[in-house]
Amino acid sequence: MGGGRWPRPGEISLAHRGVLFLDEMPEFGTHNLELLRQPLEDRQVVISRAQGSLVFPANFILVGSMNPCPCGFAGDPFKPCLCPPSAVARYQRRLSGPLLDRIDIRVEVPRIEYAKLTAPEAAEPSAAVKARVTAAREIQRRRFAEAPLTVNAEMGPGEVRRFCALGPEAHNLMRAAMGRFQLSARTIADLAGSAEVGPAHVAEALQYRAFESAR
Repeated sequence: MGGGRWPRPGEISLAHRGVLFLDEMPEFGTHNLELLRQPLEDRQVVISRAQGSLVFPANFILVGSMNPCPCGFAGDPFKPCLCPPSAVARYQRRLSGPLLDRIDIRVEVPRIEYAKLTAPEAAEPSAAVKARVTAAREIQRRRFAEAPLTVNAEMGPGEVRRFCALGPEAHNLMRAAMGRFQLSARTIADLAGSAEVGPAHVAEALQYRAFESAR
């Protein structure tokens, strides 16, 4: 967060316009993790002292990793977990609901089988991924050319209503999803080069929130 007698920017401000990666996220402690909620919401850090307050920028992408339990093998198909259920639940609760609400994509990464690691099929090359991301960023640059925004993640409710129009078939799916999840499929549509948010984009966004239902 930063601070000190003479306030200095902390790690999240040093990651401004970049990526802040927290490995083994639950090990940072609940108090420290909860401090991330305001910067993730407001994209800035306010340090208050008797002499006044300083504001540091903190518009960063948060990436975190965690094991499913203290021993790391909960749900593993080959090695049994040694943790009692209460320990697993306590470990996962270190990431609170309000903090998880500010994390858009949550993906479970299972054990990768040897056959997949040695499969002859070539993975998508990094150059192709870069080209797709660059094209999506260009779409967003043009979309916000007359707005004080740069990417979809900076949109507020007004911009969401204006720029995230759903196709007819996506409305029913979104209506059912919004009762449980708060999500956006706009960037997924941009990566696909689609001007309209369709049902496939909404369904993919739902998959990225599947972690919540498993907790």
